[in-house]
Amino acid sequence: MRLVLLLCCTFLALGAAPAKDPYPVSAQVPAVPHPAADAPGFVPLFNGKDLSGWQTKGNWVYEPDGSITLKPRAGESGWKRFDAYLFTTKKYRDFILDLEFKIEPTGNSGVFFCVADPLNPVDKGIELQVLDTYGLATPGNHDCGGIIRAMAPSKNMVKPPGEWNRYTLTLKDRLLQVDFNGERIIVLKLDDSPMKDRPAEGHIGFQDEAKRVWYRGVRLRELK
Repeated sequence: MRLVLLLCCTFLALGAAPAKDPYPVSAQVPAVPHPAADAPGFVPLFNGKDLSGWQTKGNWVYEPDGSITLKPRAGESGWKRFDAYLFTTKKYRDFILDLEFKIEPTGNSGVFFCVADPLNPVDKGIELQVLDTYGLATPGNHDCGGIIRAMAPSKNMVKPPGEWNRYTLTLKDRLLQVDFNGERIIVLKLDDSPMKDRPAEGHIGFQDEAKRVWYRGVRLRELK
């Protein structure tokens, strides 16, 4: 009996083993450079003055450096305020989306794409996670760089809070590839994944989790 009690106490002290992520980890592939600043075909998605071409009821504003930032208003909390997310009015199909982001400690946001309904992006779109998981040894689908409900990144590339990170997301013929701070961390065939029923075309957007987040250099090249 003493041995059983000792084992139980040890288990409680150490805590239960972490649950295994139910989604696959992306294969590791060679690093791919991000697009050059003067790469042809890219168009800025923000004009630096106002939110023309975007729709939101959230408090997304420009910083003096030209980045777009979310400044939560008093009383705002949670992630289900979908009309506060920031979405393009235009829909996109095949494209390369290149951007930088930074977050505050415990920061949380997300890059959405192929969103058919901006008022239901979780079920009618795809999300590339933005989250403060710096230092996490084994990231899952819900950690930074993961495709939520579909795939975990091959490695954790997120920098400490307050530092700029870079995503380059390429979607072509339902093949999704994500480069994160110089490493290709996602290679996902959407039609062979839980995202197979998500639309091929939709809005692009950023999540309002009522936490500070900054985006800059957001540009897109449509692929024919």
